[in-house]
Amino acid sequence: MFDLHGKVAIVTGGNGGIGLGMARGIAGAGARVVIAGRNREKSLAAAAQLGEGALAVEADVTSEGAVRRLVERTLGECGRLDILVNNAGINIRKPPQELALTEWRQVIDTNLTSAYLCCHAAYPLFKAAGGGKIINIGSMMSIFGASFAPAYAASKGGIVQLTKATAVAWAPDNIQVNAVLPGWIDTELTRNARTEVKGLHEGVLARTPAGRWGTIDDMEGIAIFLASTASDFITGTAIPVDGGYAVKG
Repeated sequence: MFDLHGKVAIVTGGNGGIGLGMARGIAGAGARVVIAGRNREKSLAAAAQLGEGALAVEADVTSEGAVRRLVERTLGECGRLDILVNNAGINIRKPPQELALTEWRQVIDTNLTSAYLCCHAAYPLFKAAGGGKIINIGSMMSIFGASFAPAYAASKGGIVQLTKATAVAWAPDNIQVNAVLPGWIDTELTRNARTEVKGLHEGVLARTPAGRWGTIDDMEGIAIFLASTASDFITGTAIPVDGGYAVKG
């Protein structure tokens, strides 16, 4: 049920952090993984961790043309596409009154518009193949507000609604679309947050029932589940992977 041998997956932003954790899980279950990112050297290093057959593609997923070429290259070199993980993302930590319009657009385009572009480009391949799996990476900030991340929170809230809309639209084509909402995962992005947001580390530990920060290894299992036939009757959901952070009163 969880065997992904013979499958091909694109993971955007899969060269580090949560994306790399998702890519490791999918590759470990047998799929061939295409890492898409702007940093070529970092993507090549990530692909090398995933074993023979993994591919690194330099791509700016905010560009419609670049996304189209990414999908075309995947089809050309791998012969198919079965799984899409929309993980590419950035954050600019400023309160709303200090955030410039250019910064707002940069975050929205990277986190949300890129997911739409990748879904749009992948859809014809999934439809022709008789089905597919899309995993969109949201955040606990899809649920909660944060004074220091207005654009990020808006983009991740949008990810959940994009997930629901595409899940309903594409269910007749046997395409399952789900979102994962990571909690506080120990990555380069959140390490920077700990230096920028006073008391963040202590606050996360106090609120998380599991009593720790997550690791990128914690993302592997949910990636395998949502990419596999085990989740064939699950679509349009947003699943927290957060050690209980979202449910603690």
